[in-house]
Amino acid sequence: MNLRELTSLTGIAERQIRYLIAEGFVDPPRGGRAHADYGEDHVAAIRRYAVLRDAGLPPAAIRLLLTNGGSVPFPVAPGIALLIDPALVGQRRDVTALAARLGQVLENVFQETTDAPNDARSHADPPS
Repeated sequence: MNLRELTSLTGIAERQIRYLIAEGFVDPPRGGRAHADYGEDHVAAIRRYAVLRDAGLPPAAIRLLLTNGGSVPFPVAPGIALLIDPALVGQRRDVTALAARLGQVLENVFQETTDAPNDARSHADPPS
């Protein structure tokens, strides 16, 4: 796709796309300037940048994440953050199965463990 098609698909202005390429957030197009060709990898990189930026990360932090690896923390609730690989950010995915799995994990984490042999309540001194 050409630059106009890319801007139409992503909703990002040409000037912003050129900035993202110049700063290394998006790979240069294939074919050089005269025959620039953009693909789904460019769309994914632009979406990834937009999601991270909307999450409040400044460009310098986004650059560090993308170059050094690591995970992007997305606060879910007080004391809970979802860590996501930056390569996955901005990709279109069916989140139904992920949400179900996250629900299971959270239920296990916050489940009351009344049957545990080392349960602190069973070893507490009786009130005097």
